[in-house]
Amino acid sequence: MPPVERFVCRFAAEPPQEGLPHGAWAQTLQAEFLAACLRVDADAEEVGEAREIQWFPDRSWNGRTYVPATAGTTTGGELFGYVSFVPGEHEPEEFEASADFTDETADRNPDWLIDISEEVIGTWRGEGGRSAEMTLVWGIPLIGNARVATAELAGLAVDQCATIQDRFTLIAPDNYRSDYLDVKLWDADGRELASESLYVEDDEEE
Repeated sequence: MPPVERFVCRFAAEPPQEGLPHGAWAQTLQAEFLAACLRVDADAEEVGEAREIQWFPDRSWNGRTYVPATAGTTTGGELFGYVSFVPGEHEPEEFEASADFTDETADRNPDWLIDISEEVIGTWRGEGGRSAEMTLVWGIPLIGNARVATAELAGLAVDQCATIQDRFTLIAPDNYRSDYLDVKLWDADGRELASESLYVEDDEEE
């Protein structure tokens, strides 16, 4: 094959290795995630209390495994973040957790086709001093028949994940050479069902 014109890391993360957390393992992750939720820099009355945690497929990159999570709150908002760890030789170690809060939820946005959360977890250095933000993306399809989620950068697929109980997790380079990730959903026959960009222009935010 000839040299590629666009040089960027693709499919850098390991695919999910385990099912969604349950039992004692879910309790361990829950303790880490809820501790991170207590550190969220927001008014406690605005955040409220966390409801049931939804876990997402695990993905591993750069020596760490990431398990994203979301939890609705008693105020109608949502806590979102992840628990990460080093797999270790015998058991997981070096746990870290991150959490944040939003009042922009799928329930308040009935036009959404995908409910997406994301967080930058590292950097990938490319050509000419350019760098990409390695971004953890997790979400829930809000339409039926979604079987695979992909991340595309300037039309190039850079990661994909089969949905597990209508949830997916991606790790992909974002904000590279002025290009931003698009998250797309596909059905079992490879037909595109929905597309959502991680980039929102200022006028769209307003």
